[in-house]
Amino acid sequence: MAIHPIPQWFEGSEYTHEVAACITKYGPISRITLAHILGLSQGAVSRITSDLIHNGVIVETEPGETMSATLPKDFTAAPNTERRGRPQTGLKLNCRSKTFVGIKLNGTMAHAVVVDAGNNIVTGCHEAPITDSAPDMVTQTLTRLISDCSSEAITTGLPRPCAVGIAVGGHIEHDTTITFAPFLHWDHDVNLSEMVKHATGLPTGVYNDIDSMLVNECWFGSGVGLRSFATLTIGSGVGYSLAMHGKLIDCADKSYGLVGHIPLDPDGPYCDSGHRGCSQCLTDDSIADQYSRLIGKPVTFDDFERDMRNHVPQATKLVNRTCFRLGTLIAIISNIAMPEKIMIAGESAFIAQRGIDTLRNGINAHRHSQAAPVEFEILDHDWSLWARAAASRVIVSHIG
Repeated sequence: MAIHPIPQWFEGSEYTHEVAACITKYGPISRITLAHILGLSQGAVSRITSDLIHNGVIVETEPGETMSATLPKDFTAAPNTERRGRPQTGLKLNCRSKTFVGIKLNGTMAHAVVVDAGNNIVTGCHEAPITDSAPDMVTQTLTRLISDCSSEAITTGLPRPCAVGIAVGGHIEHDTTITFAPFLHWDHDVNLSEMVKHATGLPTGVYNDIDSMLVNECWFGSGVGLRSFATLTIGSGVGYSLAMHGKLIDCADKSYGLVGHIPLDPDGPYCDSGHRGCSQCLTDDSIADQYSRLIGKPVTFDDFERDMRNHVPQATKLVNRTCFRLGTLIAIISNIAMPEKIMIAGESAFIAQRGIDTLRNGINAHRHSQAAPVEFEILDHDWSLWARAAASRVIVSHIG
């Protein structure tokens, strides 16, 4: 069995790690509520939390600090049985005790931030171009970014980062080895974890980027407490990931972009694989090609975006067509996987914001009239959030 690249923050029983994870997700939270969520006795929770406080993992809330309003869906907190008038003391993660570097790596750029243990970004977003995608050259670029980020964190009085998380589009095994990264043109095993650790001395985990965004939301974002949550991304490619009860649904083949060829429109464009109207029509390259055909001359995706913002009629027409197709894909995911919420993200998620009504029409056209409305959220694109998502994987493993 492979040893995980990220060491755990503390030693303890399975219940100790479950308590720490619960506080991370739902804190500030009372001991009574912790006990009811986890099905533990209040005595056991008191003993475990005392050890976690002693180890510096969690701290008690200050007087007057309110409890979090986010709890598992359909969970009802038990009434306070302590003496009347005595406020409950909450527990929360000791966020300032640890820092981590998160990096989003793609074919042309690397973006890095430092976060604290609560996954709050505490530095600016550092960027570096990928001018040579050879693994050793990429490692050199990442090493410089890690050094720059670490120096900024230290100058603000925070502890030096203790681990690194790297998110990349592709297939990764054991959170260490990239076996397929199309945007970096890697189709052979690259143990990026070991290479970065050797260069920096920091434990390093390597993760799929879309999975990382999903995990981040399930631990620190809008997916906290939901029974099921999905992420759908559009941009250079089309990606999808699903979590049940806050845990990533894993599959050996999921990072090969399998959602990218689902049929959406029988009258849509052909993809490079010869499929007509599959979800590749949502990618930037396909949209640029479609727009070129609409206006009768070769243009780029940036040209389409500019014309969209200037309300050029042909661009508006393509926005609506794209959003209807995206709505169709959301409906398919909702009909089959039945997530409680879907987050739409990626470099081109702004298209969905421009055609919300048409997107909803696409969803409704493929849902039963009595089915519950599909809840979705559109995330504003920001590379620092993708870097933060990489760090979230390290935090989860560190608390683990």
